[in-house]
Amino acid sequence: MTTAPAPLSGLRILELAGIGPGPFCGMMLADHGAEVIRVVRPGGGSGVTDDARDPLLRSRRTITLDLKRPEAVAAVRRIAATCDGLIEGFRPGVMERLGLGPDVLIGDNPRLVFGRMTGWGQTGPLAAEPGHDIDYIAISGTLHALGVAGGKPVAPINLVGDFGGGGMMLAFGMLAAILQAQATGVGQVVDCAMTDGSAVLTTMIWGMRGQGRWRDARGTNLLDGGAHFYDSYETADGKWLAVGAIEPQFYAALRRVMGLDGAEWDAQFAPAVWPRLKQELAYRFKQRDRDDWVAAFAGHEACVAPVLGFEEATQHPHNVARGTFVTAGDIAQPAPAPRYSVSGTVPPRMGIAEDGAAILAEAGLSPAEIAALT
Repeated sequence: MTTAPAPLSGLRILELAGIGPGPFCGMMLADHGAEVIRVVRPGGGSGVTDDARDPLLRSRRTITLDLKRPEAVAAVRRIAATCDGLIEGFRPGVMERLGLGPDVLIGDNPRLVFGRMTGWGQTGPLAAEPGHDIDYIAISGTLHALGVAGGKPVAPINLVGDFGGGGMMLAFGMLAAILQAQATGVGQVVDCAMTDGSAVLTTMIWGMRGQGRWRDARGTNLLDGGAHFYDSYETADGKWLAVGAIEPQFYAALRRVMGLDGAEWDAQFAPAVWPRLKQELAYRFKQRDRDDWVAAFAGHEACVAPVLGFEEATQHPHNVARGTFVTAGDIAQPAPAPRYSVSGTVPPRMGIAEDGAAILAEAGLSPAEIAALT
């Protein structure tokens, strides 16, 4: 039972509308109690959507401002002066050309944390180049590791660059800098690059590589589908099971349920035998439907789980019990995470809450100045 406000209650964040990782960062901060004010341009554009059905935009206040107008730029400065942090995802130099660079805004508000979300970063030979998630994780080495043996690299949707190595990394960096600003009174720029973030996500793999336990050939290693006991397998009904029986006790349970009694199964960690054993497991799993296998493995602690589609995931008993998914504004979506023992999170609030006049008044603009902008 929660007895305290959400952990980030009292923080005020200004988010300049963008796509992908910037909104995800804003969503994470809003989910955990920060007041996030989103500045959108009239009519959108540049791929920026303001769809009331988009969970990435949940739980925000919104103001529409045309940053080509000097009075709108001045208004952003006034709002930023009341904030703890700012999120922007333009190419390097754009904010400076608008007159809203960090020198200006931190000059107005020395405690401000200026979060910059880009693919390549603010510096480096590629900083000014366009790109997308797949490009950023390509040069960090991350994309190379993803895919089946002998096959092409497979993009993990845009989870690793945009969200794991981008928006989530920026949220962490901003909170770290805000904590420091609260202690010292000194704000700063957070330069979050998806190239850097996606590299950090592979730190364990780099460690295994340095220890001689990871090969560059994709699909041949312990955790990339190379091992027969750590992969997904198709079942008789065309569905799939995920098998993650790494530790000896879990591997023993896998063998027990499936009747893997031959001596060839003893050499669990011998890569030379993995391809042959994978073929045998693939054949065996194809003999029964997915849910039959789930029932067979129940209670055996073999680390086997069904691979669920989105709709199935919302109905799985474990997810239902934990409230992993919620419906807000008639849109099924993931609930805020993680959970806290004392504090709550913010229930998703859908819709574009245009609140420009109130936001401007809170920043100290006069009724005449507000009327000119709205």
